[in-house]
Amino acid sequence: MFKNLSLYRCDADAARTPLAALEDALEPARFAPCAPTQEKAVGWIEPRGQAHGPLVESVAGQRLLRLRIETRAVPGDVLRRTVEERAQHIEQTTGRKPGRKELRDLRDDVRLELLPMAFTKQSSVWVWIDPETGLLAIDSTSGARLDDVLTALSHAMPALAPRLLQTAHTPQAGMTEWLSAASPDDWPGALAVERECELRSDDEQKSVVKLVRLDLLNDEVRQHLARGLRPTRLALSWDGRVAFVLTESLQLRRVQFLEGVFDAAGDIDPSERFDTDVALSTAELQRAIAGLVEALGGEVAPGQTPAPIDAPAAAVGTAAPTADDPPF
Repeated sequence: MFKNLSLYRCDADAARTPLAALEDALEPARFAPCAPTQEKAVGWIEPRGQAHGPLVESVAGQRLLRLRIETRAVPGDVLRRTVEERAQHIEQTTGRKPGRKELRDLRDDVRLELLPMAFTKQSSVWVWIDPETGLLAIDSTSGARLDDVLTALSHAMPALAPRLLQTAHTPQAGMTEWLSAASPDDWPGALAVERECELRSDDEQKSVVKLVRLDLLNDEVRQHLARGLRPTRLALSWDGRVAFVLTESLQLRRVQFLEGVFDAAGDIDPSERFDTDVALSTAELQRAIAGLVEALGGEVAPGQTPAPIDAPAAAVGTAAPTADDPPF
């Protein structure tokens, strides 16, 4: 269900909006497919996938919403060729070449003519609201998709006022510290550095170093850090239960629930699978996100400047590359 999370904090009172009021707020924006000449349609759909069902689900105290985006587009090559054919016809029948404005109008007319015949594409985005903490998590790291969700939320619930989650230390500062640790004992709480990272420099060379399936507590990584390269992505796990790749913008990519997380569910009726998956996954993510925020110095108010990154000195240690194991 959750694969890539962008984290926000929203107004506490708005996050606790009663379910009936929240349902009423979403209903006017229930998804409707693109009209024949419409290029994009955005709306809320039933999280359980049951037609005409509720648009918000409450499971174990957590709210789940789902936004659908449908797009319809005429392939660029088809549009270009059709416009060229129409322009050639005009030239042959009138003896003149269409001007820029006429070509622009012709292009618009052709697009509207071809749109009803174009195929549509659909995607959906999960939205998770924790009423107790005011956490808002959107299951996407795409800027366009995040804009779609935030716009839809602002129209339905303007009081929600989501803002990006901000911590006392930047994710980059935290990742730098954890990669500079002398041993795993120096990692905070139940956080563990896994076997994948990306380092980038801010100089003119824009150097990029990607390390995959390696023990990252080694001299090579420390030397890269000492030379000014900074982590932009780092594979982490929390308490052996949840794994993810943390980015410099505090997004969680490639979220995975590790072995044993869903064992407690056992063999359950398919009709109960949705509730079980939501309850278990949100409970694990609550703990992991809270632990990550604590490891980054805790949450701070909007506008407060995060702590700067201290450049680590080159350290002497034992490099420990290992065999081809997964990053988690």
